[in-house]
Amino acid sequence: MFSKVLIANRGAIAVRIERTLAKMGVKSVAVYSKADRDSLHVENADEAVYLDVDKIIKAALDTGAEAIHPGYGFLSENTVFAAKCEENNIKFVGPDSSQIKLFGLKHSAREIAQKANVPLLSGTGLLKGVDEAIVEAEKIGYPVMIKSTAGGGGIGIRICENKDELVASYDNVCHLAESNFNDAGVFLEKYIRKARHVEVQIFGNEYGEVATLGERDCSVQRRNQMYTAAKSLAKTSGYRSAGTVEFLYDESDEKFYFLEVNTRLQVEHGITEEVYGVDLVEWMIKEAAGELKGIEEFKAVPNGHSIEVRVYAEDCINNFRPCSGKIDDVTFSDKARVETWIRKNIEISALYDPMLAKLIVHAENREKAVEKMLDVLTESKIYGITTNLEYL
Repeated sequence: MFSKVLIANRGAIAVRIERTLAKMGVKSVAVYSKADRDSLHVENADEAVYLDVDKIIKAALDTGAEAIHPGYGFLSENTVFAAKCEENNIKFVGPDSSQIKLFGLKHSAREIAQKANVPLLSGTGLLKGVDEAIVEAEKIGYPVMIKSTAGGGGIGIRICENKDELVASYDNVCHLAESNFNDAGVFLEKYIRKARHVEVQIFGNEYGEVATLGERDCSVQRRNQMYTAAKSLAKTSGYRSAGTVEFLYDESDEKFYFLEVNTRLQVEHGITEEVYGVDLVEWMIKEAAGELKGIEEFKAVPNGHSIEVRVYAEDCINNFRPCSGKIDDVTFSDKARVETWIRKNIEISALYDPMLAKLIVHAENREKAVEKMLDVLTESKIYGITTNLEYL
C-alpha cells in the first residue's frame, strides 16, 4: 500500500478522499491556491503544497507521494496529466491514460461499445463534411443530433429536426468543438425525444474483474440488461478503477442505449456507497496499489434508499447567480453524511465552482429518505452568504 497520496483537487471531494486515506493509514498531501488556503481540506491534510497545475507532478515527487488522486475535477479525465503521472512512475488513481483517451472521444467509445455488443443509437463515425452528414441523416431518420466527439457538458451538441437545421448547425458545432476542445470531429446520432439518463456504476481491476454496483435511477426497468451491457463494455476495454457507464432509456419503447463513459469518480458516488455498503475511494486506492482482488465476488445487493443534494453558494431568486463572501457561521445536521470544505469565517471566492457541500441521507425506503432529507435541510444553516438551501 502507498505511504502517501497527493490529492489533485480541492473542496468537498478532497476532504472526502482525506478521510478514506486516514482510515487506511495513508498520509495525504493537499494542493491549494491562495483563494482556498483556509479551507478544511488544507487543514486536514498531513502536508499541503501551493496549487500550480504545471507543478503538481513536481510537488508529488518533492513530497514523496507515490500516487495522485484527481478526485472528480478537471484533472480526473485529463489524458496528458495521467500520462505524465505514468512517465514519472507516480500512480494515477484512476484508469490509465489510454482508457481515458478511448472513452474521452465519443466516436471511439461507440466503437468499443459496438465490439462489446452494447445497444447503440443509430449513428455514424466521424464525418468528413456536411454533404456526408446530409446523406447519413436521411438513413438514420430525423430528428438527429450532431455531436462533437470531444468534450462534454452538452457543449457541441445540436438537435436537428430536418435537413435545413442540419446544414445550419454543422459548421457551428465544428467551430464550438474546435474552440472548446481543440478537436473539430463531429458525428451524428439518433435523437430520442423522451428519454432519461441512467448511470451504472462500474469498477474494474488489473486482474480483469469487473463489478457493477447498481444504477442511479431506481425507477428504471430492464436494469439487469444494463448491468450486463456495462460489464461487457468494461471487460472488452480492460477497464480499471471507478467509472460510470451512461445510458439513454427510451420510455416509450422501453429500450436503452449506450451514451458515454465517465472515466472518473462521479459527484454522486456517495449514494451508491450508502446503498451498497462500499467505499469506492478505498477501492480506487487499493486498485492503484495492486491490492484489489475478488471484486466480481462482491454481492452488490441494494439496501434501502439514498438521496444526495448539492449545497451551492447561489441566489435562486436571481437565476441561480453565484454568490461570494464570508461565512459568518455554519451548522450541518448530524442526520446526514456531510462532505464539505467550508467552516466559520472562511471566504467563499468567485473563482471556483460554487458547490459548498454535499448532504447525503440513507433510509430503508424512498419515503423515509425524503423525510430525513427534509429534516437535514431544515436543521442545516449557513450564515453570511446566499445559498440554495431554501430551494433544496
